[in-house]
Amino acid sequence: MIIKAKRSMRHEYAKYLVELAETNTRIVALEGDLKESTQSIQFERAYPHRYIDCGIAEQNMVGVAAGMALAGKIPFVHSFACFISMRTCEQVRTSLAYPRMNVKLVVSHGGVSPGTAGTSHHAIEDIAIMRSIPNMTVLVPGDVAEMKQAVYAALAYNGPVYVRLSASDSEDVYREEDSFAIGKSTLLREGNDACIITTGAMMAAGVEAADKLLRKGVKARVIQMASVKPLDEERIGQAAKETRVIVTVEEHNILGGLGGAVCEIVAGTGGAKVKRIGIKDHFCDVGTAAYLLDQEEITVQAIVENVLDMLKENSREGSI
Repeated sequence: MIIKAKRSMRHEYAKYLVELAETNTRIVALEGDLKESTQSIQFERAYPHRYIDCGIAEQNMVGVAAGMALAGKIPFVHSFACFISMRTCEQVRTSLAYPRMNVKLVVSHGGVSPGTAGTSHHAIEDIAIMRSIPNMTVLVPGDVAEMKQAVYAALAYNGPVYVRLSASDSEDVYREEDSFAIGKSTLLREGNDACIITTGAMMAAGVEAADKLLRKGVKARVIQMASVKPLDEERIGQAAKETRVIVTVEEHNILGGLGGAVCEIVAGTGGAKVKRIGIKDHFCDVGTAAYLLDQEEITVQAIVENVLDMLKENSREGSI
C-alpha cells in the first residue's frame, strides 16, 4: 500500500456535509461558537437558514438538537471533542441517547490534536465516555475517504452517533476496495504473525509499522476499527485465535477506549495477549500534536518494538 498525501478531515468533512445537505433538506447544522475551527462555517455560508450558532452554550445546543430531531430534522452538532463528551455528557445521555434521538455529534480536535491548546482541550477520555452510554454509536475514522463513508453511514442510521475527527491532517490510507460499515472493521493487511488494531488517525501508523515489520520477516495483520461501538467482535475473536499477539493503537487513554474494548472481547474468547498503545492514564504535556504523540510513544517505532517484544516473549514461553 502506498501512503498518499495528507489532508484535513474537518475541512473535507465540512465540504461533504454541504454536498449531502443539497439533496437532503432535513439536514441542519448547529455550532458552539467554533465555526472556523470545526469548519461548520462552510455550511453556514451555503445554507444560512439551516444553520444555528448556539454560542458557548454546548448543553443548550444539545437540547436544541434534540428538539429539532423531534421536529423531523437531522441535526449535525459541531464542537470540540472535549466539550461535547464532557461538558454536555448529561444532555447527550438523557436528551439524545435515552430517547434515541436522530442527532449526529460530529466533533473535531480529538485526542491530542489540539496540541498547544493544552490539557483543557485535549480529548483523551471521550471515546470511553461515549461508548459507555447505551444507544450511542461511536465512529472514529482515520482518513478522508473513511470519514466520508462514516458520515454517510451516520446519516443513514436512525439514532444518535458520535463521530470523532482529528484536527491534524491525516494521510490517505483507504484503497478503492476498502469500505466502512457500522459495526464492521476494515482489513488493511493480511498476516498471521501478529495483529495491529488501530482507530482514527493511527491507521496510517499501523500500516507503516506493518511495512517495517514485513522487512524484518514478520507478517502483521492490520485492522482499522473505525466503528468503536458497535465493535467488530467477530474479527477481533478471529485475530485472537489466528495471531495470538494483538497491539492496539489509539490517540486516547488506554483505559476505556479501543484497547479496553478489544481486551473485553479477547477476555471472553481467549487465545491472545494484548498490548495497548495510547496515553497511559495521565494528562499530557503542552506541545504540538506531533511532539505529544512522540512523548506518549504513540509512534510507528513503538508499534514495531512492541510487536517484536511480544513475539520474543511468546517464543520464550513456548520453549519452556
